Amino acid sequence: MTFEPEELGQSRADLADTLKTLRKRAGVTQTRLAQRCNMSQTKISNIEGAKLTPTLVDVELILRALDAPPDLVTRVAALARTANTEWQDVWSQRRTGLEKKQNELAGFEQSSTEFRYFLLSMVTGLLATPEYVRGSLAHIPGDHSKAIAKKLERQAVLYDTSKRFTFILTEQAVRWPFLPAPAMAMQVDRLASISLLPNIRLGIIPLDGHTPVGPLNTFTVYDKRIATVETQTGAMVFRDHRDVSAYLAEFTQYEGLALFGDQCRERLTEWANRFRA
Repeated sequence: MTFEPEELGQSRADLADTLKTLRKRAGVTQTRLAQRCNMSQTKISNIEGAKLTPTLVDVELILRALDAPPDLVTRVAALARTANTEWQDVWSQRRTGLEKKQNELAGFEQSSTEFRYFLLSMVTGLLATPEYVRGSLAHIPGDHSKAIAKKLERQAVLYDTSKRFTFILTEQAVRWPFLPAPAMAMQVDRLASISLLPNIRLGIIPLDGHTPVGPLNTFTVYDKRIATVETQTGAMVFRDHRDVSAYLAEFTQYEGLALFGDQCRERLTEWANRFRA
């Protein structure tokens, strides 16, 4: 089989069309391809119909079963990696309603059991007081009452003991004076309180030690399958195992730098008292 695509696109649909074209040019039915790949025919059909985004492993199995040449394998694998990455810009989120983003996050939380949050500059909504949640949206025009309610509703997941959470916050994230001092003291107190829950590990990275790595972004890893990375203008959603593994490795580095347990709560109490002073 020979196939030289002139230009590979960057979307899930492009990947689906490319794989479908390769199969047809190889003269292989979906059923036969499924047998060669040890997949179901339904899965092959969903991949070719862009209803399911295949992993890189799926794509490599399909290409190997179709005897694709090495240069084509490389190009289609790159397309698969792009198809497993999603960009969500803040302007689109605001147009469609911020509560829809909260529904998406709630979906991630419902379908996952292990969560890792690295918080570089702010407290995440799951750990935030109502005042902090409202403050985090105050700069965005419009009525955000539904989004605020959804953020606070999502916090119930913290009390589901079938799920495990690890939060790592930099000292900057904890102490940035995002609210007036009394409200900030309450926010820091909340962090200390949440750290006592049995299914939660909450750690802080103080600025008075040696930190040989320099974080660039806030990110979250859901199990070992999805990583979301926040930027000033949006968020990237990674599903490729190499990207997710890279963020897991980075998170492990920060775990080694963080204070947990009583040491963490001692620092939090100290910082809360400073706000009260």
